[in-house]
Amino acid sequence: MALPEYFKEELKQRCEIGEIISSYVILKRRGKNLVGLCPFHNEKTPSFVVYPENGSFYCFGCNTGGDVISFVERVENLDYIEAVRFLAQRAGLAVPEDGVDDTMSKLRTRILEINREAARFFYRTLTQPEGRPGLEYLKRRGLDAQTIKHFGLGYAPDSGYALASCLKAKGYTSNEMVQSDMVRLSKNNRPYDRYRGRVMYPIFDLRGNVVAFGGRILTDEKPKYINTADTPVYHKSSGLFAMNFAKNAGTRQLILAEGYMDVIALHRAGFQNSIASLGTALTTEQANIIRRYADEVVICYDSDEAGQRATQRAIPILKKAGLSIRVITVPGNKDPDEFMRSFGKDGPLRFKALLEESGNDLEYRLRKVRDKYDIETDDGRVKYLQEAAEVVGFIDDKIAQDVYAGKLSRETGVSKEAILSMAEKAASRAAKQRKKEEIRSQQRVVGTESQVNPEKARHTKAAFAEENIIAYLFDHPDRSDALRREIPPEKFVTAWNRRVYETLLGKTIHGAVSISDFSEALSKDEMSELTRIIVQHRDAPPGWVDVQKSIGLIQTDGSNIKNASDEDVLKYMQQLRDQKNGGNE
Repeated sequence: MALPEYFKEELKQRCEIGEIISSYVILKRRGKNLVGLCPFHNEKTPSFVVYPENGSFYCFGCNTGGDVISFVERVENLDYIEAVRFLAQRAGLAVPEDGVDDTMSKLRTRILEINREAARFFYRTLTQPEGRPGLEYLKRRGLDAQTIKHFGLGYAPDSGYALASCLKAKGYTSNEMVQSDMVRLSKNNRPYDRYRGRVMYPIFDLRGNVVAFGGRILTDEKPKYINTADTPVYHKSSGLFAMNFAKNAGTRQLILAEGYMDVIALHRAGFQNSIASLGTALTTEQANIIRRYADEVVICYDSDEAGQRATQRAIPILKKAGLSIRVITVPGNKDPDEFMRSFGKDGPLRFKALLEESGNDLEYRLRKVRDKYDIETDDGRVKYLQEAAEVVGFIDDKIAQDVYAGKLSRETGVSKEAILSMAEKAASRAAKQRKKEEIRSQQRVVGTESQVNPEKARHTKAAFAEENIIAYLFDHPDRSDALRREIPPEKFVTAWNRRVYETLLGKTIHGAVSISDFSEALSKDEMSELTRIIVQHRDAPPGWVDVQKSIGLIQTDGSNIKNASDEDVLKYMQQLRDQKNGGNE
């Protein structure tokens, strides 16, 4: 049995989509709608649109869309029922539990229990003989018992079956253990420990649940670290080590380090606003989580070449999330942990001085460009200015642009006017490139490839015609009987459109429908596809004449354009819109 209609309606009324999404994304009003940078992919210009009028959102860059529930599913990594409970708690509503299918929720609960038991097991092992290598390693790194307990550090014994046997004794099934990624199955289907002979770092979510682990080997064996793969409770693209502590540090500044031990060392030194991006390149999802708890990020990655590359990749991602950025370059190619330990008791004060002296991201980027060239030579000076002008060209603030152009002028002896002219040309080239990327993105949006509706590639025009009819029915639920007579669901060519159409016909019996009426029946990806259909027809909504032409296309299905280019498909879509006439309703 599904959730009762009265409850879903009240939840929808109490959870206004713009208000919910604005707690994750900086939104600006544009007419009736709200726009911002998409939280689900990396983009330079806003393509994420919230439509308060019908309670939906859609990103024209990555084709992600849906209602407020599917947004929470994605951004909080929850399943449907958990997202409903999340919103209901926020709105002060009790979720009717009778008949709710919470199979996935129960699995997630079991995995969280497994992770908690595993963390306890690893921590206990440190005090046992088989855990001695792990304890000795942590002590060599300067950690005391209080720090080890605070971060829940532990050790995975070498035996290969210790944790699996412990979990089995507590009643967890092989499937549940495999789903948690704590164990793997042998060829004989025997569960064995994934982590063996490793120091274990538990990763907590913002609610304090153990959702994943990182494990460091103590020998020269590769890989040095292994980490939990994506599971029903964890997506590594959104995980942040120690964020559960740092969010309560009482400051709107976060220090972004590279590794577990760097963060632990910084916390011990008093910098409890430190986090790490779990050894992976910083993602848009992580940046948006950071934005919820900070206004400024101080990047403190390793000062080696790999760390500096990671810094330069992170800067634009953090800026797009609306964050101010400063960069610490630790001297001597050291990481923060090594740097502070090298100064003993003075380490924290030395790091505080680095923090206070850190420059903003523009100064950092210009310094990195400057280090590449010998500006005492004409050739080096020209190359330096050409690359530096690109950095200056990205500055939106004209006053700041003027200031940095002046600094470059004094440094190189080239006039500020010439540098500003170079910056303007660089910005123009970048804008043209962004425009090309937007056009390619729009072409992908209406292209023939669809994971949700794979038959679209073989029946492109029929699929677009079906989408026309679906969009029309959303706007004209009173014509459902007429449409059912004209084209019953079984006449649809593609199975996915057929299912949506049939469901929509059933829902229009009760009157007007909205995108949120489908969130229980469709997956997140299917919600995105349905939202795309609705959004694409907003500017030129199909009328009855369009529906009649679409029915004719479906009935003939004689225009298979499998090999058509995206441009051809775009032209075809425009033709459908241009064919509207005075007979349309």
